[in-house]
Amino acid sequence: MTLRDFSYRATELHPSKIRDVAELGMGDPAVIPLWFGEAAWRSPALAIEAAKTSLDVDPTHYQPNSGHPALRESIAGYLSHLHRISVPAARITVTASGMQGLVLAAQTLVEPGDRVVMITPDWPNIGAAFAIAGAEVAKVSLQVDQGRWSLDLGHLIEALTPQTRCLMINSPNNPTGWTLSADDRNKVVEHCRRHGIWIVADEVYNRLYRHGEAAPSFIEIAEPGDRIIGINSFSKTFAMTGWRLGWMVTPPELEAPLAMLTEFNIAGAPPFVQAAGVSVLDQGRSFIDEQRQKLADGYALVAARLSAMHRVEFIEPDGAFYAFFRIDGLSDSLSTAKDILAKTKVGLAPGIAFGNQGEGYLRLCFAQPVDAL
Repeated sequence: MTLRDFSYRATELHPSKIRDVAELGMGDPAVIPLWFGEAAWRSPALAIEAAKTSLDVDPTHYQPNSGHPALRESIAGYLSHLHRISVPAARITVTASGMQGLVLAAQTLVEPGDRVVMITPDWPNIGAAFAIAGAEVAKVSLQVDQGRWSLDLGHLIEALTPQTRCLMINSPNNPTGWTLSADDRNKVVEHCRRHGIWIVADEVYNRLYRHGEAAPSFIEIAEPGDRIIGINSFSKTFAMTGWRLGWMVTPPELEAPLAMLTEFNIAGAPPFVQAAGVSVLDQGRSFIDEQRQKLADGYALVAARLSAMHRVEFIEPDGAFYAFFRIDGLSDSLSTAKDILAKTKVGLAPGIAFGNQGEGYLRLCFAQPVDAL
């Protein structure tokens, strides 16, 4: 067989450059793995116990396409309390990860040839989800201004042409930690309302915000008729990357279409995983607080060390758990990350993995014990 035997969706995919590095060191116990976006510590004990209990007690059968009612209610209650608004459970679709939420959003909104605008540097899987659905993805670059990542809102608005179907915003951003301000968020929403542009907001790092309990969210200002889809996950907030559980907040009209797409994709997340989700949403506040303190400690060490290094430009993040730093003269971040791994047993993500603007940078995940950092 040749590539001609496969669809363009399959043949146009590119392997992750983060994986290119990680696969050279995964399984080596001597490696300090700072390449992936996941915490080093275990998931909450109450999640593990809830999953065990579910497996012992409950039927291990198919679940409702939109998610178990108890989990949908828990998500709705969690969001309502966090954002001080009313979020009905009918607006919640449970997904098998935030990534699946992105795929469902793309399948729901995009026709081949539609224009989707997103911000870069960016996690490559986001753009790929829309490109696989046939979208033409255009990117607006963040800039560094006085030691902080900054978005030129005028440039973003200019990019939202009449042909734009969807704006995809990941805030807080992976890899930079840039976070859209509440004022700019409001302006973006008003513009998209006027022009009928969908907003897909990837808010998986919403609780990992350095300046408050949560980053500004599109969900907290979305009105029932707004073309806004919020995507979130248990992976980052609750250190549950391997559980593969997330959710979408959508206009009520999307409940039925998303239920059908879920059925035709995976037929729903496993019941014991959903039970774990209920437990952490209802009882996991202390875990969030403890994790935020661990991240603050890790950030303080990493920021101090990187800021003191010669020829390293440390750019302060507002959210997420990454240091995305530039090295003066670095022109091949992929080879450099591989070289660092080979010589020091430290695994970093190459900046080029996050788009061309990321070249010259390396990403370090500081969701690690301080002694490892």
